[in-house]
Amino acid sequence: MEYKIRETDEYTKLVPFFIENELEFTEEDAEEVPTDIVKCWEVTADDGQNGQKLIGAFVLARREGEFICDGIAVDPAFRDADLGTALLKRGLDEAKALGGERMYLVARAPEFFRKNGFRTIEREEAPNFFECLTCPQYGVSCFPEVMEYEITADQ
Repeated sequence: MEYKIRETDEYTKLVPFFIENELEFTEEDAEEVPTDIVKCWEVTADDGQNGQKLIGAFVLARREGEFICDGIAVDPAFRDADLGTALLKRGLDEAKALGGERMYLVARAPEFFRKNGFRTIEREEAPNFFECLTCPQYGVSCFPEVMEYEITADQ
């Protein structure tokens, strides 16, 4: 199957996709959380009806002057296609191009991010973007880790 990764300025279209893929926010939270969106990417595939189906997305943002992954998800049926890694690389490359030294995220799937060079850090070491404490899933069905990636010149 052929996939297309492209930049999009339609963040609001991505929010329902993130929620469907069980990220830790609701549409109401998405409206209330102040975030400086830098860039968004979407991955689409032919839906068999001459249209495109959204199967992946990534949002690069800034909080407190630092780059964060404000959302990354891939449809479960397509998770073996390395689309998450491709999206993450796009975000890291963009952060590097904009002079970023680090990227932070809250990982619900920390092993994926560890395989891609992130390390777990204490919440206090990251920008204040950890809204998980108010989420009803926190500590019940979700045990996220705050993670950091150090962007290097030879990346």
